[in-house]
Amino acid sequence: MNLLGIDFGTKRTGVAWVDTDIGVVLPLGLVEGKNLAEISKKLIKIILEEKPDKIIFGLPVSLDNQESANTNRVREFAKKIKEQTKIEIDFMDERFSSQMADREPGLISRDEASAVIILSDYLNKK
Repeated sequence: MNLLGIDFGTKRTGVAWVDTDIGVVLPLGLVEGKNLAEISKKLIKIILEEKPDKIIFGLPVSLDNQESANTNRVREFAKKIKEQTKIEIDFMDERFSSQMADREPGLISRDEASAVIILSDYLNKK
């Protein structure tokens, strides 16, 4: 099964990929844009090229499991991606992924590293 991990941001969105038969999560790239429409268009292009079976979005929740405006923004963006691609969407708690990404060597962007961590955590949870 091919999965894409997404660390969604309104300016930069990190993307990671894994084939669950292999089990190695790899950074796939960084999507940047001036606005959400541009980010969405670029992300959909990647999705259509990679043809994942499922997309995993990092979901920002507070330490006490409360959702916020940011959480709603991710859910709405994911819903639009699903409507346009017809690919199954799932969510993974992304608490501390950015802090963990900051500890990674600087070979990839913080956003890509966060996407790798989100997707790795998703696999470990399953």
